Amino acid sequence: MPAPIDNAQSEKEPYPSQVIAWYTTILLAVLYWLSILDRFIISLLVDPIRRDLGITDFQFGMLHGLAFAVTFSLFGLVAGALADRLSRRWVIFASVSIWSLATAACGLASHFWQLLLARVGVGAGEAGLNPCATSMISDMFPRSLLTSAMAVYTVGASVGSGCAYLLGGLIVSLVAQADTIIVPVLGEVRSWQAVFLIVGLPGVLIGLLVFTIPEPKRREAQPIKSKGPLLSHVFRNYVQLLKFMRTKSRFYLCHYTGFGVAAIIVVGSGAWYPAHMARTFGWSVDQIGLSLGVLIVGAATTGKLICGFFVDLMYRRGYRDAQFRWYALALLAALPCGVIAATSDSPWVFLAGIGLFLALTSPLPACANAALNLVTPNRLRGSGIAFYSSTSGLFGLSLGPLLIAAISDYLLGGDAIGYGLAIVIAVCCPLSALILTLGRAAMREAVMAADDLEK
Repeated sequence: MPAPIDNAQSEKEPYPSQVIAWYTTILLAVLYWLSILDRFIISLLVDPIRRDLGITDFQFGMLHGLAFAVTFSLFGLVAGALADRLSRRWVIFASVSIWSLATAACGLASHFWQLLLARVGVGAGEAGLNPCATSMISDMFPRSLLTSAMAVYTVGASVGSGCAYLLGGLIVSLVAQADTIIVPVLGEVRSWQAVFLIVGLPGVLIGLLVFTIPEPKRREAQPIKSKGPLLSHVFRNYVQLLKFMRTKSRFYLCHYTGFGVAAIIVVGSGAWYPAHMARTFGWSVDQIGLSLGVLIVGAATTGKLICGFFVDLMYRRGYRDAQFRWYALALLAALPCGVIAATSDSPWVFLAGIGLFLALTSPLPACANAALNLVTPNRLRGSGIAFYSSTSGLFGLSLGPLLIAAISDYLLGGDAIGYGLAIVIAVCCPLSALILTLGRAAMREAVMAADDLEK
């Protein structure tokens, strides 16, 4: 077990060089890419998994959403507290190893419950990355560049989900030429099982790259006492966090609910794009993988970088509610794009509409994480990000895929994923925008108070 980190660092200590800061951010983005690739590769395997395991769309929604989200949320609470106490590099390495091995374990499943347990492992492992990564980034950049840095980091998610379609579609098309494949040591496995093994096993080696970056000094005026057992530390951390949140209750309420409702759209829709395209347009897996992969990487990456640039520009010009302001307007602009795309019978209208929808909605994690870390004290940032993920994550990650499937299966009579998407977008986009707008004044007040402490 690595030694606890000394938190007592002066706020006035200079930031690391730009080269070190951006290298660290890009490497963390690579690990984020890996986590999203392992998380979303299952989206391209809906039909073969349903066929071989005999599961329904609702059960697949559990695999993609609920099983992952519950453990992601619960283990994230522990990982967040560890991020505030231990070496963040070691926590990240352990997390990468766990989720990579769990992804490979998905390739060994022959029953629904086995695949469910493996997805639980993926969620448990991935829970440790964001609290540590966002904490490290916040210690490496001044506040006026924080949203841009978070945007570059979360580009890893866009590239990861795009690669899940691009590489996943390629791998699926290659292995699908045979119903079964002979794998060394393991013997004969189904083609979809081989996909999980191929994308999961290399992750442990990739995780070793985290030791090529420095552990940044914590820019903290009030250190956390690191004595005592870990569980006691976890409890104390969240007691302190909840006490602080009560002093900024309106900001946190609007942040959690606003971005949580938005997460239903972003996560839920992404889970069902491939199945919708296959069922509505009759496209093959490799066609879907190529088109969605290029679209997601291009549109989402562009949207995040543009958002980061303009939100930081707004911050430098005195808009202390920039993250809430920008994302609320983006959601309103995304609403017609998403509804038109989801209800269209043309694959080209669908792709064009979803491209615009993704460019506008994909900056969610950059805006949400930057807003939190602008307000939350440094000594609680890992716990703060984890607590946000355990609430918004459990709400959005689990409810999004399930809600769309439930509307399709039980409200619209089945096989109506497109209209399920449209209904969720039509309800959640304006609702999330309204909540964030109502929280703008509270965010301005909270950020200005935190700014005063930085001076």
